[in-house]
Amino acid sequence: MSSKKIWWWLFGTAAVVLFLPMLIQSSFLLGVSIVIGLYSIVALGLGLLMGYAGQVSFGQAAFYGLGAYTAAILATRCQVPPAFCLLIAPFLPAFVALIIGRPILRLREHYLVLATLGVGILVSALFKEFSSLTGGPSGLTGIPYLSIGPVVFDSDRDCFFLVWSILGLVLLGMANLTRSPVGRAFRAIHSSEKAAAAVGISTASLKLLAFVVSAFLAGISGALYIFWVTFISPSPFSFTTSVEFALMVVVGGLGTLWGPVLGAGIIVGLDKLLQWLVPEVLPTAGGEFEIIIFGVIFVIIMLFKPKGLLLPEKSIVTVHPERGNNNHA
Repeated sequence: MSSKKIWWWLFGTAAVVLFLPMLIQSSFLLGVSIVIGLYSIVALGLGLLMGYAGQVSFGQAAFYGLGAYTAAILATRCQVPPAFCLLIAPFLPAFVALIIGRPILRLREHYLVLATLGVGILVSALFKEFSSLTGGPSGLTGIPYLSIGPVVFDSDRDCFFLVWSILGLVLLGMANLTRSPVGRAFRAIHSSEKAAAAVGISTASLKLLAFVVSAFLAGISGALYIFWVTFISPSPFSFTTSVEFALMVVVGGLGTLWGPVLGAGIIVGLDKLLQWLVPEVLPTAGGEFEIIIFGVIFVIIMLFKPKGLLLPEKSIVTVHPERGNNNHA
């Protein structure tokens, strides 16, 4: 996608975001729109890791939760102003990703999946066990609304504009990153890691960079989330949420800018539909039916649309493993 098209898409999205709250009268739909915006930020980071760097993660909810809990603890336990909490919170998940990323990213395929899955389960358990700090399964209450100077984001409409404005900035940054030399190196790694290394690309450092950036974006989204709901508990950061994040990227389209946003809209919409439909059809069913249905969708997408609903951009760098060189189209 050319720079001109990207700007037109961003301008169109900004126009829709500006007028959407005026058209939506339902607080439920406005809340769903905020969730889509929050999840899109996480999915964009995960899309960089999965779609461009070619690495899989099923532990992204852990970074989402670390950002949320960092902001919540700073705001409630340390009385740090919410705006500073929002600025500081993403650095903890990014730091954790930096520490654990190098050994984890040496793994391949299902070993990498299991390792990231283990990180997600471990962090989720820590949220419950460190009850003196996190509030345990009951969580933390009394989180203030986000305020920047005299502006207080204490309504769904204000939070909608804040979340989607930050999402717009993330989209702009991601568009520039993926079209930069670093982005082309990511694509080369995705095409063939061995060939990319053969032409001098530092594959380990770039994979770690993608992992850290994805954790940082998840942390931003987590911090925004708790200042919207003003409450936190471990349940939104479970294994199920990690599966949903991965599904958003796969459904939307690997290696695309707008795919994670489209995937977030589809999965969040489907999740809300299932929350209403499953109790109507199966009154005795629990929440496990939702994860089963998501699993079935994942398998179907992998079988019939493995690259997602949006096709990736044609790479401007093609690495030929046999020749070990790269050609610029």
